[in-house]
Amino acid sequence: MTEKYETHEHDVLIIGAGGAGLRAAIEALAQGASVGVVCKSLLGKAHTVMAEGGIAAAMSNVDRADDWSTHFRDTMRGGKFLNNWRMAQIHAQESPERVRELEQWGALFDRTADGDILQRAFGGHTFKRLCHVGDRTGLEMIRTLQDRGVHQGIDVYMECAITRLLKDGDRVTGAFGYWRENGRFVVFKAKSVVIATGGIGKAWRITSNSWEYTGDGMALAYQAGAELMDMEFVQFHPTGMVWPPGVQGILVTEAVRGEGGVLRNKDGERFMERYDPERLDLSTRDVVARAIYTEVKEGRGTEHGGAYLDISHKPAEYVKKKLPSMYHQFRELADVDITKGPMEVGPTCHYMMGGIRVDAETAQSNVPGLFAAGEAAAGLHGANRLGGNSLSDLLVFGRRAGLAAAEHAKQAGAPAVDDTQVAEATREMLEPFERSEGESPYDVHRDLQDKMQNYVGIFRNEADLKRGLDEIGKLKQRAAHVRVDGSRLFNPGWHLGRDLNSMLTVSEAVALSALERKESRGAQFRDDYPDKDPDWGKCNIVVKRGADGAMSVEKRLVQALPDELKAVIEEMR
Repeated sequence: MTEKYETHEHDVLIIGAGGAGLRAAIEALAQGASVGVVCKSLLGKAHTVMAEGGIAAAMSNVDRADDWSTHFRDTMRGGKFLNNWRMAQIHAQESPERVRELEQWGALFDRTADGDILQRAFGGHTFKRLCHVGDRTGLEMIRTLQDRGVHQGIDVYMECAITRLLKDGDRVTGAFGYWRENGRFVVFKAKSVVIATGGIGKAWRITSNSWEYTGDGMALAYQAGAELMDMEFVQFHPTGMVWPPGVQGILVTEAVRGEGGVLRNKDGERFMERYDPERLDLSTRDVVARAIYTEVKEGRGTEHGGAYLDISHKPAEYVKKKLPSMYHQFRELADVDITKGPMEVGPTCHYMMGGIRVDAETAQSNVPGLFAAGEAAAGLHGANRLGGNSLSDLLVFGRRAGLAAAEHAKQAGAPAVDDTQVAEATREMLEPFERSEGESPYDVHRDLQDKMQNYVGIFRNEADLKRGLDEIGKLKQRAAHVRVDGSRLFNPGWHLGRDLNSMLTVSEAVALSALERKESRGAQFRDDYPDKDPDWGKCNIVVKRGADGAMSVEKRLVQALPDELKAVIEEMR
């Protein structure tokens, strides 16, 4: 007998309520679809609020020479040409319009003297391109999208975790989950499902990501038959807090360097002159992260194993105006006044370039009815993301996913839910309570974070990656037998037990892909293959689930650039 569960039905179900999910919801609503948004946390708590520096868009408000072709070129170069070129083109062309739309909906941006949206410099961008609100841009974006969506009439299901996508044949027809507060199960029927669940950082010990970032969406899609791509490319942001230990990994925005902050080692040396003499502190994130890591490894690190980031040479009022969040963050968490002295920073697991493989135009995966946008989707950023491109990505492809999901829903028949799948999903969730012995999910999670930090971190090699995969295999066995005490009423151990499955799935995909790519490119650096390989520069790695349930990887040729875009890149080199 299957336990009773409540049911909700929508044309479009969106899993995740960050920038991509909310923008998708607004667009699907505008197409006349009935829209439900499910979020694991509270509305407004999305990780998008942590994106501080700005929204990259070629508005040319500050640098008049900027245009979409330069933005496209910068994005492709940053991604080491492994990007889906069509996604990079759409993104560069549509970002300005998406920013103007956000402004029309009430977003308040910093302004130039002429009243235009102010733009700042950021690593890897040729021109000043980041539209910003001090260093709280993501927060303003979420506030604006949330107000718009709620007023338009989206149904929001807060503190609800999805554990399985439901299918009818090849097609996705809904999702199964539970309310985190009381543990009761819930089924959502939908003609289209959009995954907008963000990244995977909680699989690493040092991360800028909050507790929600456990790779749920990628794992759900993978289990439903979707392909993942570029999973080896995990971005370690060069500047996270390193002290005190309780705040280790919390992001220090790139805007600090964009506004003139300088990186120095313990000897006071501006070490980026050694690693990128042209762009210095505003080099791409992969280069700066490896530079700091190398300085520490070679004995030139700061007291707590990082580097100094100093903006105290700027006037105090300028710093407080341009970087209010950073000023308060360091005062309150580290007892440091950044207008008077340096911050201590080091690399932190920050962003996933890889994710669900999607079509550039529609954001649809290879599974009918399943769409993805934002950090959960792959393609736009290639081997390394430029700062600021994540927020414009959310707007551009969130909108496209919502539009295509609504169009798909108009053509699709009524969604059918298979009771057998619901019964299986229910049993899977209840099993940890029924075990008389087994270890705590917390122990398994701690060990996973240590293994990923040690074996699948910034610097990689074959021996470490093989060891990491071996350890992940053992952790999967342990996770399958975890035991949970207590009831289903807000039980964090039970929730983590479920999240472990997602983290282990994405961790295996990252390690397998990293082992397969025998070169260094973008965010992937192999000690044993330190150079770029031109043959690998033509291939993405795709992760698939076999009929036997085993994970496999395959090389897939990158789609060749059309001549007119090749010319854009060539003329600017």
